[in-house]
Amino acid sequence: MDSLFSPFRALYDLGGPVLLLLLAVSIFTLTVIILKAWQFRSARVSKGQQIRQAIASWDRGEHDRALSEIQSSRHFLAPVIALGMQERSGDGLTKRLESEAEQKLQPMEGGFRILDMVAQLAPLLGLLGTVIGMIEAFQALQDAGSQVDPAALAGGIWVALLTTAAGLTVAMPTSVALSWFEAQMDEARSLADYAFSVISRPVSQPNEVEGLSRHVA
Repeated sequence: MDSLFSPFRALYDLGGPVLLLLLAVSIFTLTVIILKAWQFRSARVSKGQQIRQAIASWDRGEHDRALSEIQSSRHFLAPVIALGMQERSGDGLTKRLESEAEQKLQPMEGGFRILDMVAQLAPLLGLLGTVIGMIEAFQALQDAGSQVDPAALAGGIWVALLTTAAGLTVAMPTSVALSWFEAQMDEARSLADYAFSVISRPVSQPNEVEGLSRHVA
């Protein structure tokens, strides 16, 4: 049992409770990032090529082909876009599709606030540990009086600065991961808006176009 907790005891002796807290935060944050990455991969968030092909087919008037392409897609927004293609028109269709898409998007954005909080608070925790360590170092300096050992003082300072480095080490990868997740969500929301605008666009009937051309002539 002692051998199991000896690494944590060594970390505590090195950087105090703040360093242990940062270790726990880093493990929790890594777990959240792995779960979000698995969720995004399962939902095919970054695999929107097939949806774009279906939208392009729909825009060319190939409705049956577009519906077949969108139904074969495993993208998490595909069922909502397929619903719009099947109904094609109707009062409030765009608003309904936007609401349905938002219900799909919200679970994908779960955990973003946690990552944002970690990215902001981890450096502050590291700074807190540094301040506490500096206070202890200067207290030791005061207690030593005239018999000050510069090596001991320098050792206390670098140990205090260790928590700041640990906080930045936790915050920077978390910020990068959060930015990537948010970029993927922005792209998915933009894709949904474009798809709904194309689907809800009124389709001109051939006889209407012909009549319009005769009237202009």
